Parts: sequence; C-alpha cells; structure tokens
Amino acid sequence: MRMITGLMRILIICLLASLSRECIAADGKRQRSILVLEEADFRSPFYSEIFAGIRAAAKPNGTSHTVTYGESLDLARFPGPDYEESLVGHFKTKYAQQPIDVIVSIGVSSAKFLQKRKQEIWPAAPVVYGFVPDLPETRALFLPNTTTVFARVRPAQLLTAARAVVPDLNRVVLVGEAWKNPLTYGHWKQDFAAAMPDLEVTDLSGAVLREVRAHVASLPARSAILTSAMYSDGEGTYYSPAAALARIAQSANRPIIITSDTFLGRSGVGGFLLLPEMIGREAGEVAMRILDGEAPSSIVPFGGNNVKPIFDWRELKRWNVDEAHLPPGSEVRFREPTFWEKYHWHVTIVASVVLVQALMIAILLRERRLRFVAEVEARQRMSELAHMNRRATAGEMSASLAHELNQPLAAILINAETAQQILRNPAPDLGEIRHILDHIRRDDQRAADVISRLRSFLKRDPTERRELDLNAMVGEVFRFLSVQALTHDVELMTEPSSADIRVRGDKVQLQQAILNLVVNGIDAVAHLPDKRRRVIGRTSLADGNVALVSVADAGDGILAEKVTEIFEPFFTTKAQGMGIGLSIAHTIVEAHGGRIWAENVPSGGAVFHVSLPLAAPR
Repeated sequence: MRMITGLMRILIICLLASLSRECIAADGKRQRSILVLEEADFRSPFYSEIFAGIRAAAKPNGTSHTVTYGESLDLARFPGPDYEESLVGHFKTKYAQQPIDVIVSIGVSSAKFLQKRKQEIWPAAPVVYGFVPDLPETRALFLPNTTTVFARVRPAQLLTAARAVVPDLNRVVLVGEAWKNPLTYGHWKQDFAAAMPDLEVTDLSGAVLREVRAHVASLPARSAILTSAMYSDGEGTYYSPAAALARIAQSANRPIIITSDTFLGRSGVGGFLLLPEMIGREAGEVAMRILDGEAPSSIVPFGGNNVKPIFDWRELKRWNVDEAHLPPGSEVRFREPTFWEKYHWHVTIVASVVLVQALMIAILLRERRLRFVAEVEARQRMSELAHMNRRATAGEMSASLAHELNQPLAAILINAETAQQILRNPAPDLGEIRHILDHIRRDDQRAADVISRLRSFLKRDPTERRELDLNAMVGEVFRFLSVQALTHDVELMTEPSSADIRVRGDKVQLQQAILNLVVNGIDAVAHLPDKRRRVIGRTSLADGNVALVSVADAGDGILAEKVTEIFEPFFTTKAQGMGIGLSIAHTIVEAHGGRIWAENVPSGGAVFHVSLPLAAPR
C-alpha cells in the first residue's frame, strides 16, 4: 500500500512538471529582469523621471516580458559604512530568489557602490552606467562587462548660458554641493579660467543655506548664480533639490542658471538642462539590447542626447533677455501665446463668418439692386402698357366722346344763331341775349370738361404715389365712363362708403385698374335685357385696416374653372378683346400692395374685389 501511494505521488509530480513545461512552451514568453540602482531618492522628480524613462524603454515585446525593479541608495542623505553595509545585507536577502539579468546604475554614487559591493550581491549581472560624466575619474569606477551612457552638464555650458542671460557677465556665484565633487563638474576652475580669465567666482558650495540666501540677496549687477543639486541646509534639515533651490530663488536678486528641466518653471531662468526622462530611456534601451543578446563590452560608451539648452520665457522677460543671445537650438518654454496663437482658430472662424456674411450681403445688395432695377423697368413697362390700354379704351370710346362733345357744340351753335337773329332787331332784347350767352358759356365748359377728362385719362405722367380719397377716385372713373355706358344703354351706379377712406398710390394707375374692371362689367351686360344692364361700384372698409373696392355686374358670371385664369395676360373670352385689361389691373393692384380677385354672385353676375392698404394716419 505504501509503495502504491509513493508511485502515485511520483506520477502526480511528473504530470505537473510536464504540464508546467507545456504551459511555458505554449506561452512562448519568459520573464527577464532589470534592476535600477539610483543614487538618490526615487520620490524626487528628477530620479522619478529617469526611472519612468527606463520602464518605457523596457516595455514588453512579442517574445518576452521584462520586469523592472528599483532601489534608491540615497547615499547623499545617509552616508557612512554602516548604512552601506545594511544595504548589502538587505539586497542579498531581497534578491536571493530573484535573478537579476541587467543592472542600470544611475549616478556616480551608485557607480561607487557597485565598484565596492557588486561582487558580493550580483557577481554575474552586467551593468549599464547612466547619468555619469565622461571623466577619467568616473571611468576608473567602471567594472568589466559594462557599458555607459554619459550625461553631463559641463562647466563651460553653464558659463555659456550665464553669458547669454547676462551679456556683460563678470561674476558668478556657485551654489550647491556638486561643485565640491570632482566627479560631477571635474576641474571647473580650469574650465572657467580658460573661457573667461577675468571672471570673478564666489564659491558657496560649502556654505549653509542660510548664508547662501543672505549672500545672493545683494549681488552686484553683471552677476549670475550657477546652481547644482543641494540636499541639505547644512544645519540638520534635508530638502529635495527643487525645494532647496526654490528657497534660494526667493532671496536671489540676480538670474539663476539651472541644470535640470525638473527645476524649470520653479525658480531658474534656464540653461543647458539635463533631461532625466531621456537619460532613463537611453540607459533602458542599452539594457534591452543586452537582454536581447548583445555583449556589454561590444557597446561602446557614448554621450547621449540628454542635454539641451532650455529657458523659461517668463524669466527671460523678467531679466530683459534678448532671445537672439540664447545658444543655438535653444527651446523656450512657458511662452505666453500671442493673440493670434491663442485664438487663431477663433479668429479664422470669425473672419470666415464675417467674409461669408459680407459676401452674402454683397450678393443680397446686388440682388436687391437688380430687383429694384427690374421693378423700375416693370413699372415702366406696366405704365407703357397701361397707357396703351388707355389709348385703346379711348379709341373704343371715340363714338361716345364724339356724341358727348356734339351735344354742347350743337347747343352752342343754336344759341349763337339765335343771338344773331335777336341782334338784327332794331331794339334787341339784351336780357335774352345775356341769357343765351350764359347757355353758351355753360355748354362750352361742358365740352371743356369732356376734353379735360380725356386728356387726364390719356396723359403719361411719371409714377407718383400720394394720399388719395378712394370714394372720390372711384366716382371720377364712373363719371368718365358714363358716356360709354350711355352708348351701350348700361346704367352705372356708385355706392360710396360713408366713411372717409384714404389710400396711398398713383392716382392714374389706380383709376386705370378700376376703369378696366368697369369696362369689363359694361361689356359683360351690354347684350343683356334692359333690367340687367347695370354695373355697381362700392367702396368700404374691411377688417378696419383695408380699403375695399367692389365692381359688380349682373351678367352671365365667370366659368368656375376660369376664375383663376382671367387675370393672366392675353386671356379673353371676347371676340375682339386683347386680354390685357384684367392683367394690367392685377399688376397695378399688386404693385400697390393690394389684392384683386373675382367671384360669382349667387343671384347672377360677377363681382371683382380690390383690396388696398389704408394710408398711414398723419
């Protein structure tokens, strides 16, 4: 029984191992590891961005997954062998079961730590050094089977930036602990002397923060402050480099040249700045090459593209710096956009809308002008057509006009002959002659009125709109047509409104429209029995604000299907008609803002209605 149980355990173990190998083979991926050793605190913006750059470069690919570990040595704040020994013990325990494939060392302090302690903790892991200057002293720290991505702001670059900001520079003040470290800035005194032999240098790298703030508060003109990282006030209080620099900037009366883009926008004017994210990305890319099989010794150490001249536009304005003096290729950040840069889309849209509106207004004005010209021409043509219509009507009325003129002329002749006979008497009756002369004057005036009405009807004056008495205007039309109506034995009647109705329009044109309606009515009843030979004109107010003229006849009416066609040009039911009378009336009424329509009367005949707007009260 025990033997069977043991065999079952062995079989289960073999099966699990087999399944594990199959799962790994099916997945096709294996985990690789990078350990990032940073000399300072991960929580600081600078080293946090470096780590972010390494992680970005180590993102998973199609065949493997890379895990990134990070350790903060923080040797600047915790110096001494005891702390260092504690780190060694901690790392041995922590990574005892976690193999490290590549170490990325950030900073000179980290390189020093690995030189002394790597063999105890990670003896076989290759190393990629980052954020170290290319100096003989730092190269001496590098272990075998390693490579390097250099990152350094040279003292000469700091001086170049300072001279761009202060063109007449003759003094610099050095602030920060790195100036004391030959492995960071090397031999800066020799570099400054070579670039500016007469430059005055005040070294405050060993002073406490309180003294530094007091000193930079009263610097003379033509001075600049050159900074490096500061972690302590020297009196027991520790700061992040950005916080320490901000406290210095509160007191400084001269421009501050900085060395990292994590400081930009907080205190300094700018300079040749380290780009921590790029430092991490470049080191991470080299680490990935090593993980992919390249030997570290085959990767030649190189200076990365991790330093760039960058300046704060606001600080440049504060210190009246001409951007033309900045180093070539400089980037200016925090620039306040111009009105165009800030609102160019808004301006473009508004300008486009304005242009479109202007174009539309121009088109509308042009159309309005063309329409106005067309309306003027239409009115002129209408006036000409109406004049022709009046002439044609006058021609039709010629017999009636001749009859109306013959009557007073015949009376004048008879009265004149009678007066002659009386004057032949020896004692003529002067009273009778005086009576005869009165008759002659009355008949002459009657003939003159006929001719005056005809001339007024036929004259072609320019269109003139004025306030008119509608009752009087309709009465004149009916009186003018009374002779023609008498010729056809047609009775004309008017029923004026008891109210004073005043409209605004051209008198001749409106009379022409009403005359055409009356003539049309006369023609409609001329062939009918005597009791139906009647045309009636009425004026009234409709709805209190519209004048209404109605011309009714007792004729045969209008065919229902023709009611809407009778106002069309050249439509007629008369054998000798031209078909323009009602069309002219329709055009005239609409030109005056009115409306004309016809309808049959249930008792027989048709009625034409004309509505016109009342004249505005004075």
